[in-house]
Amino acid sequence: MGNILRKEFKLTASVLSYLFIIFGLMFFLPGYPILCGVFFTTLGIFKSFQNARETNDILFSALLPIAKRDVVKGKYLFVCFIELCSLIIMGFATVMRMTLLSNSYTYKTNSLMNANFFALGLALLIFGLFNLIFVGGFFKTAYKFGKPFFSYIIVCFIIIFIGESLHHFEAFNFLNAFGTDYFYIQLLLLITGIVLYVFITFVSYKKSCKRFENIDL
Repeated sequence: MGNILRKEFKLTASVLSYLFIIFGLMFFLPGYPILCGVFFTTLGIFKSFQNARETNDILFSALLPIAKRDVVKGKYLFVCFIELCSLIIMGFATVMRMTLLSNSYTYKTNSLMNANFFALGLALLIFGLFNLIFVGGFFKTAYKFGKPFFSYIIVCFIIIFIGESLHHFEAFNFLNAFGTDYFYIQLLLLITGIVLYVFITFVSYKKSCKRFENIDL
């Protein structure tokens, strides 16, 4: 498993997968839909899958003396690593905005989604759906990735639109909490996002293993 992971990180990965991690810093941007940072992170991962296809990486990996499920596991571990690195940056930006920058006029007058635990929970949900729709969709054929990525884009921006819209309704004002307001509700929303991410990713991984086992490369 260690060798397949080294191959993923050193040979298969596109440099854009690493560079686009920094889009997590978009959580610092006021007056901008911060969840777009999640999309750009997944776009970087998409470039690695594109690179893998063009270099016949899947076929090469399948010919190695390892189980086919280990090929799938290597891809998922790489994807989750990139996602969690970006999430750490988003988390840092969120904590800064909730504490040291909590009195900033720029952030207080921001009409779009604030960086809070709810935003992080939605980021995790989008990452999970990326793993389900795109990564899981890729392993239906281990070759085609255009349609799964297009489907993911639609779902991603629907969630971003919903996230940016809900807090404008009075009943959902708590979703756009600023600083430490509604802290425990926000924390519960973050935990929900974590649970959904783990569950969706695990389901996607299991399905991908079964699909890849049945593919005749």
